[in-house]
Amino acid sequence: MCRKMHKSRMHMGAVLAGYCKNRALLEWRIPTSCTKTHEQNFPSGAHVLSAQIQDFLRRIETALHEARVIFDRFTPGKVATEYKTGSDPVTEADRQLDAALRKALLRNGEGWLSEESVDDASRLNKQYVWIVDPLDGTREFVTGIPEFCASIGLVKDGQPIAGGICNPATGEFFLGSVEGGLTYNGDAKQSSLRKELQGATVLASRSEVKRGEWKQFEDAPFKVTPMGSVAYKLARVAAGLDDATFTLTPKNEWDIAAGIALVLSAGGFARPLHQDRFAFNQRSPLLPGLIACGAGLREPLTEFLGSRDQLQVR
Repeated sequence: MCRKMHKSRMHMGAVLAGYCKNRALLEWRIPTSCTKTHEQNFPSGAHVLSAQIQDFLRRIETALHEARVIFDRFTPGKVATEYKTGSDPVTEADRQLDAALRKALLRNGEGWLSEESVDDASRLNKQYVWIVDPLDGTREFVTGIPEFCASIGLVKDGQPIAGGICNPATGEFFLGSVEGGLTYNGDAKQSSLRKELQGATVLASRSEVKRGEWKQFEDAPFKVTPMGSVAYKLARVAAGLDDATFTLTPKNEWDIAAGIALVLSAGGFARPLHQDRFAFNQRSPLLPGLIACGAGLREPLTEFLGSRDQLQVR
């Protein structure tokens, strides 16, 4: 069920040659195709993002550019690996990425929460907090599966407002804000317009599938596609490349903050599996499972999951 790596591995820099196209995003304006979808977020006639959001997006773009440079120093599948408590892998790439993203993003008065940084409780008193996973999908990175990314989310008063995700192995670049919409490799995108589950593509956690947790959906009307990195899955759903994703296990804030911001930026729907809304920047970063999809699948998917009396979650 894994994707096969491209049989001719390309150098990271070559794969990402198209990245420079996204420099045009520095002149950030609402794409015409997105103004109707997000018009409720703007005063009448407004088309230019606030200076503050433009600054945040510039920083995210700069940080992801730095991440791309660091990824280029490593060859996926041939990376020395250590292990944290338990079985979670960590590499030198994780540490280098964390330092570079922090330098590019963080300013005085803002908070920071990253998988690879010692937590500073002062973030709990900050209005704006960066929630970052320098390398989401480390297992895929160390085994050479091209389903990993750098993930940057920004929350204001606990709610996601902007995010950026870059998969250097595939050359995909997702950037967006709830105020201004989503772009995918520089083009305006929105989440799936599908309104029924029949024939929909739902991305599943590769780990959950391997453990047999998705066997309960063998009779589902949708197609299940296993994939690594929850951040990357959320980004793909945000851009309408796939229809939905949900998880059966808790996730940390850094795993999902950017992806949730992107889904909301693209007009999609996202919520915790058994709660009404997300609340980020909590003392404990562990959050329950989640649902994310195009807005048209909100009711069909939540009703389907709600009808599963024996829904098995961890």
